[in-house]
Amino acid sequence: MSQKVIKTDVALIGAGIMSATLGALIRQLEPSWSISLFERLDAAAAESSDPWNNAGTGHSALCELNYTPAGADGEIDITKALNINEQFQMSRQFWAHGVDNGVLGRPHEFINPIPHVSFCHGADGVDYLRKRHAALSSQTLFEGMEFIDDDATFAERLPLMAAGRDFSDPVALNWFTQGTDVDFGALTQQLLGYVGRDADLYFGHEVRNLSKQSDGSWIAKIRNTRSGETIRVEARFVFVGAGGGALHLLQKSGIKEAKGFGGFPVSGEFFRCTNPDVIAEHSAKVYGQAAVGAPPMSVPHLDTRVINGDKGLLFGPYAGWSPKFLKTGGVMDLPKSVSPSNLLPMMSIAPKEFGLLKYLISELAANLNDRVATLRDFAPKAIGDDWELITAGQRVQVIRGKGASGSLEFGTAVVTSEDGSMAGLLGASPGASTAVPAMISVLEKCFTAHFDGWKPKLTEMIPSFGQKLNDNPSLYREMWDWTNKSLQLTGVDA
Repeated sequence: MSQKVIKTDVALIGAGIMSATLGALIRQLEPSWSISLFERLDAAAAESSDPWNNAGTGHSALCELNYTPAGADGEIDITKALNINEQFQMSRQFWAHGVDNGVLGRPHEFINPIPHVSFCHGADGVDYLRKRHAALSSQTLFEGMEFIDDDATFAERLPLMAAGRDFSDPVALNWFTQGTDVDFGALTQQLLGYVGRDADLYFGHEVRNLSKQSDGSWIAKIRNTRSGETIRVEARFVFVGAGGGALHLLQKSGIKEAKGFGGFPVSGEFFRCTNPDVIAEHSAKVYGQAAVGAPPMSVPHLDTRVINGDKGLLFGPYAGWSPKFLKTGGVMDLPKSVSPSNLLPMMSIAPKEFGLLKYLISELAANLNDRVATLRDFAPKAIGDDWELITAGQRVQVIRGKGASGSLEFGTAVVTSEDGSMAGLLGASPGASTAVPAMISVLEKCFTAHFDGWKPKLTEMIPSFGQKLNDNPSLYREMWDWTNKSLQLTGVDA
């Protein structure tokens, strides 16, 4: 029996938000190119892009305090916040263009208005938020951010967090009304619905190996998980958007750019509220400060979600640890990722990240009562019976090797081969929220001969492409009004 062979211009590995975004971009830029997508699970967005596997914040640096660190002199560094917000504005524009042009369907199925709020207590915390507000509110991208430090306004805006609170411990908020909640699972499914009109989407198909040919193309060995059939895929370009599974595949590809990279898996759990009365008392995404040594993805937050039209409430995350690189992965994922090129960098991490290790150990030792006590820092009258513990998506933090040394990175890293025939995405937050600029960077690095010719179309989809909205207030307000209208967020003050 002859082996099935699939020939394609573009092979996308993984059916998450990154592959869906790249596929949608390529479909509009080069409609004649053939696209084939391969996903080992039986559904799209079933790992990190699933709405219950992430916080859906639409990371725009409006509320995440790790993007606005205070320096030794107490001054607030807003560089990262500005950069991430600029990137999120590009994503908003791409989604709005998609709604306007039939790429995406009903926007309320994937994006809804929810205030983004930063929360601190204690004199030092209040002072920090006052300085953060002063630094951000003068920037175009953060116009309208409020600083709140009076008890009455706090109680009016956040009744669940005010009930039973001892206000002798001062509190403060940075409040941004125009935030959003994003269901990246629903968004991924809509994007893949568009891509799939003229592409082949293969679910239940696992990529087992990648090998480069002498002409620069790739052969992927793929197994049908239902029938056991092996398929040979021949592709001019391969994108590895397999979440935690990307590192293994990039290593198997043999590209030199993947050498030295390692991964440190971090799992997490959330409390999901089961009491409708409690859910109704809170309508905001409220982010606090991370514990000392904790990774940015462990910043505690009390988080309103809108999934399938229903309002929900999450609190967490509570950090855990597993050697798996995917929620549906295997316990040998971490050991199998160790190679001669990344062994020393991975070993060098432990002494440098003692605070992180100490934090993880303390989190693993915590019991249910400890977790409820942490929740009560946000909602003092919280009752454990109103919440259920759910497992969040697995995240693999990037370890980047430099000789025998390594550094642990809490961001998103794009890896591209020198000839542009392969790209892959590693890392976690801000991830999904910046999928559009991340995938445009893949296009720029991998298709240099085409990219200048694509700029007019990219500018049509993303009118601020190549510009900084923070430096152009009139263009920002024009884009803000348009995206609010197209994404049906006009209930939010523009």
